[in-house]
Amino acid sequence: MKVHLPYGELGLDVDVPDTATVLLPERVDIVADPDAAVRAATAAPIGRRPLREMVRAGQRAAIVVSDVTRPVPNQVILPPILETLEAGGIARDDVTIVVGTGLHRVSRADEHARFLGEAILSRYRVVDHDARDASTQVFLATGPRTMGVWLNREYLNADLRILTGFVEPHLFAGYSGGGKAVMPGIAGADEIMANHDTRMIGHPKATWCTTDGNPIFEQMRDVALKTDPSFIVNVTLDEEKRMTGVFAGELRAAHDAAIAQAARQAIGPIPHLYNIVVATNMGYPADLVLYQAVKGMSVAAQACATGGAILLVAECREGVGGPEYTELMRSEASPAALLDRFSQGDHRTVHDQWQVQVQAMVQARCDVWLHSSLDRATVESAHLRYAPDATSTLASLIEEKRTALGREPTVCVLPYGQLTVPRVVA
Repeated sequence: MKVHLPYGELGLDVDVPDTATVLLPERVDIVADPDAAVRAATAAPIGRRPLREMVRAGQRAAIVVSDVTRPVPNQVILPPILETLEAGGIARDDVTIVVGTGLHRVSRADEHARFLGEAILSRYRVVDHDARDASTQVFLATGPRTMGVWLNREYLNADLRILTGFVEPHLFAGYSGGGKAVMPGIAGADEIMANHDTRMIGHPKATWCTTDGNPIFEQMRDVALKTDPSFIVNVTLDEEKRMTGVFAGELRAAHDAAIAQAARQAIGPIPHLYNIVVATNMGYPADLVLYQAVKGMSVAAQACATGGAILLVAECREGVGGPEYTELMRSEASPAALLDRFSQGDHRTVHDQWQVQVQAMVQARCDVWLHSSLDRATVESAHLRYAPDATSTLASLIEEKRTALGREPTVCVLPYGQLTVPRVVA
């Protein structure tokens, strides 16, 4: 049978066995009128007064938004928030939209227009957070998990602090959204790297759809709460990026409600682990670079038996990733050598080490093939196997496993990557 896989902006069709398990997100109702839903959520929030009652004339407001790598419907979320601020007497010049880039690159001008829209860009000040520029940050004492953090000055100096985001399963933070808008979104580079260090990434509870006991998730939330955020607006989406819920109000309560919805949509029971798993990183914009597509690789590993094969389908039109990720990936001869290096006891973290570590952890159990726009040399320099064509590569893998196992191999397909997190259920 043919299965359509998100890949770049157009997608591609792949032939898979009729016996394959195709794991899809749970079907839920979509929000019929997203604009009305955002307005209703901000008017009747969870654990907070309505946003309009929090606004005072003369206040300065900061709104944190995600960068281009996240499919957050900012052009739906932001207008009702901005209208509420203006109706309450906050001047447009006193509103700053902060793009929470974390350690990602700053946005290009065309990307601002793409994820915010010209109408917002022409009316409001937009700044990209720069984690490496200490002059743009303010120190905030936190404790007990961290003694203090450097955070974006525009946000901390605001009277009204609003966080926005998209809640989906995350490979080591459990779920995105919520406090992730602050840590790592608008944190200093050293703070981000401490949150993502070798021990944190290697913690057994730092994984998909796990929050309790997850040190990364808990630290992110702790730091965000210490900033006293006034209000959050988080959304959940389906595999077609349609809104399935709006969750506004107090950070903990609203984020927990969004997590419950994301879990209902994403956690999928499977009867056993599979010999071959095909997965995507949900297409554009999540598969712009290999660095981001490690998420698809990692979620595929949740369904893959030890010694199995993963076929990752991700366009990677902008290449492998940043120079730190690329250089670190290529600094050792194999994933095993990288893991040995990370386990040597020197836990000082370098930029993007976490994604290299996650990839190496997957490759310690499974062979990973990549179908992308990258050439063979680039793919193999990242310790991955080159798949020039997804259908023919899958057919070859099936034949190899059939010979090795003496039976038909089991195949699982995750067309929507991290929007489906496999869990073995007896």
